[in-house]
Amino acid sequence: MSEHTYKFNVKMTCTGCSGAIDRVLKKTDGVSEYDISLEKQEVVVKGTIPYDDLHAKIAKTGKQIISGETVA
Repeated sequence: MSEHTYKFNVKMTCTGCSGAIDRVLKKTDGVSEYDISLEKQEVVVKGTIPYDDLHAKIAKTGKQIISGETVA
């Protein structure tokens, strides 16, 4: 499976919000690296996980996903 890069705009108001996403991504198979920016309200993930599966994992944290896209 080839690796992709995904970018999500996620509504995060505090470090608790970004921490919740960090905890989920840390233990998600198929994620090779990720960057969470509370300042930009952005989560960038690189890995082999399918987009829909990753979207569901982030949504399960209870954070609102404003938009998401495959960037590479």
